Amino acid sequence: MPVLIVLAVLVVILLCSIRIVPQANAYVIERLGRYKSTWSAGIHILIPILDRISRKVLIKEQVADFAPQPVITKDNVTMQIDSIVYFKIFNPQLYTYGVENPIVAIENLTATTLRNIIGDMTLDETLTSRDQINSKMLETIDAATDPWGIKINRVELKNINPPAAIRESMEKQMKAEREKRAAILTAEGEKQSMILEAQGRKESAVLNAEAEKQATILAAEAQKEKEIKEAEGKAEAIRAIQDANAYGIEKLKQAGADMTVLRLKSLETLEKVADGQATKIIVPSEIQNLAGLVESVKEIK
Repeated sequence: MPVLIVLAVLVVILLCSIRIVPQANAYVIERLGRYKSTWSAGIHILIPILDRISRKVLIKEQVADFAPQPVITKDNVTMQIDSIVYFKIFNPQLYTYGVENPIVAIENLTATTLRNIIGDMTLDETLTSRDQINSKMLETIDAATDPWGIKINRVELKNINPPAAIRESMEKQMKAEREKRAAILTAEGEKQSMILEAQGRKESAVLNAEAEKQATILAAEAQKEKEIKEAEGKAEAIRAIQDANAYGIEKLKQAGADMTVLRLKSLETLEKVADGQATKIIVPSEIQNLAGLVESVKEIK
């Protein structure tokens, strides 16, 4: 019976000594009041009375959102700025023994660093240099927290709140700038519209001039073609008349016509050429000698 009791006590002690460390956690173990080891995730045995868990540390990335801090700029403007710090514990032993309250220490360090940085900047620089401020704060805070086993991954300014009077003045300035930009854009639009309209009128005038020029050229070409056709027609008519006269003279020659007949035929030909429009016919000397020419041809034949 006593043996069973002893075994039961040993089993209870063993069960109480088993510790399971969850994932993304680390346990800092002390033995007789001094640091012994750091347990990572898994099953571990804790010796009763001798060992104790000094601190349970969360080793995944954490976020600390700090309350707004009053800061004064280089041009003596007091603002309220709140910040967010993203950090991760890389050494649970240093985190446990390096500083009394790590989160409060980070908050105070962030506030003092922010005041030092903003104190060297004007209001306008503060409002337009968030990235620069974040980089300087990250560099300073990360270097200061290394002895505490804390790695600062990122520092962000959440809100920058100038005094109410400054905000009102800034809003008026922004409104004036927006109205100015709107007026400039309207003027630019009107200017562009006038330029496009003038270009359109110019192009239209050029096209109209080109069309008129082309129409004039086509009309001139048509008139020229008409005159050529008329001249060709007249020439053809004259050639036909001349051919007919020559044929008639040839027939007269073959028929043995005398000088009187030839002169009469010549005069009839001139009358046809005049088309009955002339009241007076001038007989060239060549025509007067035409009979003699025909007679000479006849003699040659």
